[in-house]
Amino acid sequence: MASATVSVAGLPESAVQTYRLIHQGGPFAHEKDGVVFGNRERLLPVQKRGYYHEYTVTTPGSHDRGARRIVCGGPASRPDNCYYTDDHYASFRKIVA
Repeated sequence: MASATVSVAGLPESAVQTYRLIHQGGPFAHEKDGVVFGNRERLLPVQKRGYYHEYTVTTPGSHDRGARRIVCGGPASRPDNCYYTDDHYASFRKIVA
């Protein structure tokens, strides 16, 4: 379960930009941004399918979407909570103000 936290200020700048875009409703750079995140790893609190959505965080030096993501639960532009992963879903830290 994601028990560690990270402040918005503690995120990499590209993650801060993505976090802001999520709360503004976009626009997003990647076609898959906003797709349903299935939480198959069960590292986030269990919710009904469709609750979580994932967003790409630019990974420096990566030629594809990279390993960084923000996953948010709840309404698209007013999420209940968001989580950051820099290791492609192997671990998550809850984003706190």
